[in-house]
Amino acid sequence: MSELTIISPPQPVIDTSKNLVNPECFDIRQEHFPNEITFYGPGLKPHKTSEFSGSLREFVSISVTGSNCALNCEHCNTKMLDKMLDLPSFDGSLFDMAVSLKEKGAKGLLISGGSNAMNQVPLLPHIADMKRIRSELDLLIRVHPGLPDEATCQALSEVDIDGVMLDIIGDQETISEVYHLNATPADYDKVLERLDRYGIPAIPHIVIGHYFGKMNGEWAALEMIKKYSPKILVLVILLPLTGTGMEGVKPPSINEIGDFFETARRALPQSPILLGCARPLGALKIDIDQLAINAGLNGIAFPSEGIISYAKEKGLESKFINACCGVTW
Repeated sequence: MSELTIISPPQPVIDTSKNLVNPECFDIRQEHFPNEITFYGPGLKPHKTSEFSGSLREFVSISVTGSNCALNCEHCNTKMLDKMLDLPSFDGSLFDMAVSLKEKGAKGLLISGGSNAMNQVPLLPHIADMKRIRSELDLLIRVHPGLPDEATCQALSEVDIDGVMLDIIGDQETISEVYHLNATPADYDKVLERLDRYGIPAIPHIVIGHYFGKMNGEWAALEMIKKYSPKILVLVILLPLTGTGMEGVKPPSINEIGDFFETARRALPQSPILLGCARPLGALKIDIDQLAINAGLNGIAFPSEGIISYAKEKGLESKFINACCGVTW
């Protein structure tokens, strides 16, 4: 179990009258899963509420490209890379960095980085190190590969990774105007097929409101994902970041978010669905987290104030892991 500190909470600051999803969604969850929910504390940033306090040491994110990325996507503009350890500036290999991190208490790694113009993170030069990390250090590995090609998938299939995390985009406008990418939705479908063929656990992400806050290709992405029985589905909501092309963009409404949560739960009744790191902050975050529980989602990263108490009121036993969504130690 992780080093999360659970503190006796005050009364939840949640309006429990807000239930914007059909109660049948929670019933679907109850039918197929135990009465428990997992709260995740990924190591990208500190996170603490009156109920929850995470650790930055157990699961560490590494960028194999430092802050370099050829795409400069409108929603990120390399800002997410700034929160990761910079491998190119480290005096040593990926394996050497992993040794150092394990000595400091790491149990797992997210190996990520910026993409080339084809949205491929250059992971192939690090495959040998990943194999050593698994065999010699027994650290869990997740990867962000972008859109991995055949050679990358084949190589990753030999590493014994815990999963591949990737955004699945279902509309051309988002691919072209947000990612600046010369690709089509069919290319994302091909990647899911490739991962499935090589037996690599896929952990697809859908960004709700990805097209400048508008709902565009999310349903098509969900239909794509349904075909491949994902290990986990992660839902995130556009979080407009300062210094990006999305700064000042209004995210989808709470009703739109609730509708998609409900659609996803009904579409994948037996697959774990988790609410990932990214989503708007403040009071809206509390409402979103409550919707996630009401819609029968199985876990939440960076839970908001009072949401652990709310889960208890719904009859769910809480578990806590300092890692990316769906990781188990």
